[in-house]
Amino acid sequence: MTFSSRHPQFFYTTAPQPCPYLPDRLERKVVTDLSGPNAETLHDRLSRAGFRRSHAIAYAPVCNGCNACVPIRIPVTRFIPTRTQKRILKANVTLEGFEVPARATAEQFVLFRQYQTARHADGDMAGMNFSDYRSMVEDTPIDTFIVEFRTPENELMIVSLVDALNDGLSAVYSFYDPTVVNRSLGSFSIMWLIEQARRRRLEYVYLGYWIAQSRKMAYKTNFRPAEILSRGAWRDLETQDLPQETDPQ
Repeated sequence: MTFSSRHPQFFYTTAPQPCPYLPDRLERKVVTDLSGPNAETLHDRLSRAGFRRSHAIAYAPVCNGCNACVPIRIPVTRFIPTRTQKRILKANVTLEGFEVPARATAEQFVLFRQYQTARHADGDMAGMNFSDYRSMVEDTPIDTFIVEFRTPENELMIVSLVDALNDGLSAVYSFYDPTVVNRSLGSFSIMWLIEQARRRRLEYVYLGYWIAQSRKMAYKTNFRPAEILSRGAWRDLETQDLPQETDPQ
């Protein structure tokens, strides 16, 4: 993959390391630097090509003998909530989303730690301190913002880190109160982003990678219709692509 510009864009491949999603597999990524005056344009083009952003780096998996990570996005004008998703929207009708600058706060970090401990205690992010969290939020060369979802009593329930693209919104990372049950807060935050993209007349909400064999990633296919990147082209996710019916997040 090449991108023409006045200066060459360099891509590097990382060393193999254990895959965080599938056991007994190794992960490799191709990465490139997003810093510089063309960061926004490059990020837009790479996002359409299946890349994701972390800090000032764009990356995509290039694992030997494995193509389990499939880029997935929601075409917002075609999205129709299911009966279950309508119930999720109704259950969270009192939550209000506030767009704020990409600045880390102590309040966010407390919720982040609670979420990691309850849902991903064995993951790499579980050991992050506030400095690590602040770096994740604030080290961005592009248009990034946070959505804080709050109750009428101003209690913070969900935090979503979001990148703005010229054709959509990219959900970088979200976390929520793990003690709240039967409200599917993660799914609610995605539907909120879908509605915001529609209001902004944007085409897509990018959800990162779908991994059919990973239960942690399976919820992404509950938002239909969805498009996946396959052999260099975006196409509709079909029933035959799904290993089994997934449960709401």
